[in-house]
Amino acid sequence: MSEGADEAQVLAELTSMIRQVLDGYELEEGEVTMRTRFGSDLELESIDLVALAGLLEERYGRAVNFAEFVAGMELEEIIDLDVGRLVEHICLCLEARGAGPR
Repeated sequence: MSEGADEAQVLAELTSMIRQVLDGYELEEGEVTMRTRFGSDLELESIDLVALAGLLEERYGRAVNFAEFVAGMELEEIIDLDVGRLVEHICLCLEARGAGPR
């Protein structure tokens, strides 16, 4: 994996964004892992995912487009989406862009 597209770094940044979206809800340290599901584990609603998409664009620019990412998924896939799959997608997007997180 190229430098800048480090999964651990992206996971940490994504966890921070999830904390922002869940403002007021205390997440335990280590509660968000690659296997954490947005729906059943974090109980994110669709409006929360929209907020997360905005934070992703703010952080990574247009290189990471959450709407395009989920557009090709079936409803069940979106419901079962885990943090790891999104982290992998972000890393691939950053590698394709040829740069790490800004």
